[in-house]
Amino acid sequence: MMPTIHLVDDDASFLRSMARLLSVSGYRVFTHDSADAFLGHEARTAPGCVLTDLQMPGKTGLDLQAELAASDHPMPVVFLTGRGDIPTSVRAMRGGAEDFLMKRASKEELLDAIERALERDRRQRAARSIADETCKAISGLSLRERQVLAGVVRGLLNKQIADELGVAERTVKLHRTTLTRRLGISSPAQLALLIERAGISLRDLAPTLVFLEGGRNRTMERKR
Repeated sequence: MMPTIHLVDDDASFLRSMARLLSVSGYRVFTHDSADAFLGHEARTAPGCVLTDLQMPGKTGLDLQAELAASDHPMPVVFLTGRGDIPTSVRAMRGGAEDFLMKRASKEELLDAIERALERDRRQRAARSIADETCKAISGLSLRERQVLAGVVRGLLNKQIADELGVAERTVKLHRTTLTRRLGISSPAQLALLIERAGISLRDLAPTLVFLEGGRNRTMERKR
């Protein structure tokens, strides 16, 4: 799907001129005269980025940035403003803005910021897709398989996992084979990275296990 540039500004003449510039540059463009108009647009969930003014009636550009960051469909933001100051630009960048430009910025600066924002959007969408697929695959595992996975992620050997779970080592090996087939990864380090990127904790994997602190690398089954 062709990425979309969303222009958000209450200045109608600026929206028209900027839309022409970006369209001639080969981009698909939607214009919005307020943050709320953009947030209610059906194309907001499609790949792309947002170019927004800072000061607008109603929600400001910073408000828009915060709502996007907290949504299920975050999108990179480039601020394009006629009035800016250092504290505001710092706040915007700390909030995750791709860039903070003045409206008098050159065409080259603007297009460079857009391309960086679009590339960031592609990376983030790919990461979210992997995370979603991982969560889906793990949700299909049995409780015992998730317990074994938790042990593998912690770097435990088959025998150690078997001892902790009170099962035969051969059973652990069979479960590891199933995990490799379903997740497509056998390396403990890669599994740990995959789980981390998916935002899944060890307690999410094995809610019936209590992970002890104090440096003891073992678990105990919670007594009922």
